[in-house]
Amino acid sequence: MLDAKTKILIDNLVERLKNREESAMSELYDRYADTLYGLASKIVKSDEIAQDIVQDSFVKVWKNVTSYDQSKGSFFTWMLNITRNTAIDFLRKQKKYKATSIQDVENSVHMEGGIQANMDAIGLKEMVNDLNSDQKILVEYIYFKGYTQQEVADELEIPLGTVKTRIRSAVKALQKWFVLIWIFWI
Repeated sequence: MLDAKTKILIDNLVERLKNREESAMSELYDRYADTLYGLASKIVKSDEIAQDIVQDSFVKVWKNVTSYDQSKGSFFTWMLNITRNTAIDFLRKQKKYKATSIQDVENSVHMEGGIQANMDAIGLKEMVNDLNSDQKILVEYIYFKGYTQQEVADELEIPLGTVKTRIRSAVKALQKWFVLIWIFWI
């Protein structure tokens, strides 16, 4: 969580970006380029490509800053998502020419204890283990490894409609668990 002073600083920086102040872009780059580079390099596993992805990400931030919605998350998270999506898009384009791996939990960015710790803390792994094997493998591919439904269909050689139906039923089954947890939480 950001302290009040940092939040004001970031809000001011975002406002300056929306007003197209180039000095704000320079400050933003100085503040976040290394972090975004770290994310990109973990995903694409190449220093040169990661540098290009960071540059592309900052261009996207500059062009799309007016679409940033503070109610949906922090500005930093918004930039992380832009960088992550840019890197994954790069990998998907490369996949047309050669096989590449998609980001999974083991090589993703871990913040505040990591995804694995958060999943264990809320018991999500146990809930997923209670699903039938068809549902469990789809949840693992789509939600834990970052595959798209089409990629899972191609990888497992099953129809896309089957993937969609199974994942929908898995989400409904998991939703029942969360309702029960919520009831007992109150």
